[in-house]
Amino acid sequence: MTSDKSARPGKNTHAFWLFFPAAAILAALAVPLSIYGVFSGSGWPPGLLAAGHGHELVFGFALALIAGYTLGPQPRRILATLFTLWLLARITWLLAPDSWPAQLLSPAFALLLARYVVPRFNAAKKWRNKIAGPLILVLCLMVPGFWLAGLVGPESLFPDRTRLLQSAVLGLLLLMTFMGGRIIAPAVAGTLEKKGIPLEARVQPRIEGALIVLLIVVMGLAMNAATERLAGAVLLSAALLITVRILRWRLWHCPERPDLLVLATGYLWLAAGAAVAGTHLLAGIAVTPALHLITIGALGTLSASVMLRLAWQRASRCPPPGWQPVTLAAMLGLSAIFRYLAGPTPFASPGWLWVSAGLWCLAYLGVATQLLILYRPAHNRRK
Repeated sequence: MTSDKSARPGKNTHAFWLFFPAAAILAALAVPLSIYGVFSGSGWPPGLLAAGHGHELVFGFALALIAGYTLGPQPRRILATLFTLWLLARITWLLAPDSWPAQLLSPAFALLLARYVVPRFNAAKKWRNKIAGPLILVLCLMVPGFWLAGLVGPESLFPDRTRLLQSAVLGLLLLMTFMGGRIIAPAVAGTLEKKGIPLEARVQPRIEGALIVLLIVVMGLAMNAATERLAGAVLLSAALLITVRILRWRLWHCPERPDLLVLATGYLWLAAGAAVAGTHLLAGIAVTPALHLITIGALGTLSASVMLRLAWQRASRCPPPGWQPVTLAAMLGLSAIFRYLAGPTPFASPGWLWVSAGLWCLAYLGVATQLLILYRPAHNRRK
């Protein structure tokens, strides 16, 4: 996906060692704090109430994941600038989301991230390979879009903040569908080749191309209430294609690779989330619970798996112990189910909500702890 040829060992640092632990800590803290802010009656922290909760998990957590995965090795001054902007944006948003520093710092981080990430995908020749750069740019531009939506108000033609967040989640669905396939396919092919089992269906360019087009269309349709049902129909078609793609990878031949099976589980959550969200849109019912199957089930499982996988490869040149990704996948899967059961008015079902939040929090505290433990051996190996 990205090239490390320009990296100079000793002067450049891999971005994921900085952004992945920070993203995991933010994820672990933001969800229980957002619930506490409502049930305590204190309204603290204000930045996690209402749409602020989605803002931080999409534009704080998810963009930190994108930064860690796509930036690659960077000079420390660049990483320090990006990370400082990200951290200040998180702090100011949590404490005073309506202040000018909070409104300006989040877009500043997103735009600077796009400045360094998007050009890394320009070398691709096929249109399918070029899609990651423009998609990341769109997701980054949605951060100032969120700010603008708050300025112009709900009576304008500009999409409101809720629809922008929904479209951003669908953009993450597309990004995970694309990047997840590029991670899983070669890993499965290599494992099967060692067993003498050829895998002809690897990237599956026709299915991948169709998914890119369908999900871009869904992102646009979801912006308007008048086209929501059409968006649901298209989303169901995408869910079917994602399922077909997974089945063609023949992962049942890889029982000795729990790390791959967990990545495939995350990919299955993409199909499940897309199918349930599409059904909700077609039926004209609230789509928010279904979108949590994407953000908790798919994004949670895939991000935790990828973070551990990269850290273990750098530290020990091996995949993580099987119990780690399996445990995380189980916790995050249950968290997604419980949040879905809490429904469109989750604070009316505090039991489901707190169990979901607790599982999510424990999973990401575990990821953050493991990343910090692995940093030292990885740093020593680099020396």
